[in-house]
Amino acid sequence: MSIPRSAVRESAFLIIFEKSFRDDDLDVIFDDAVNSLDDDKDFVVNDDVKEIVIKVYENCDEFDSIIAKYSDKRTIDRIPKMNLAILRLALYEAVYDDKVPVNVAISEAVRIAKKYAQKNDAAFINGVLGAFARSIKGKNE
Repeated sequence: MSIPRSAVRESAFLIIFEKSFRDDDLDVIFDDAVNSLDDDKDFVVNDDVKEIVIKVYENCDEFDSIIAKYSDKRTIDRIPKMNLAILRLALYEAVYDDKVPVNVAISEAVRIAKKYAQKNDAAFINGVLGAFARSIKGKNE
């Protein structure tokens, strides 16, 4: 059975968010996530989820510098961890995942923000990612 990309993305987001509170290695966090699985069919911990999470953390400094560059209202340390997790995931998809167009990465980030974050956070996330997308569009033309 194929897992929908949205379920993979959302599961990766939840693990990225969890990691922001813990100093444990990712393997420990993955094991804890697997052990916490119940009948929630939307939360998965498969190789695709693990790959996304690992790559987000391998490139976290790069993503944080992009976020800092395009966040004109908040510094990185003032951005809620939930928003950082969403932004990092979206930037991973936009920069490194050739299967995900930038506009899809942005819309999915906004969708996740509307589901999990505060009301105004979706607009903030959309603004940061939109500014980033406009900057790379200009370079690619």
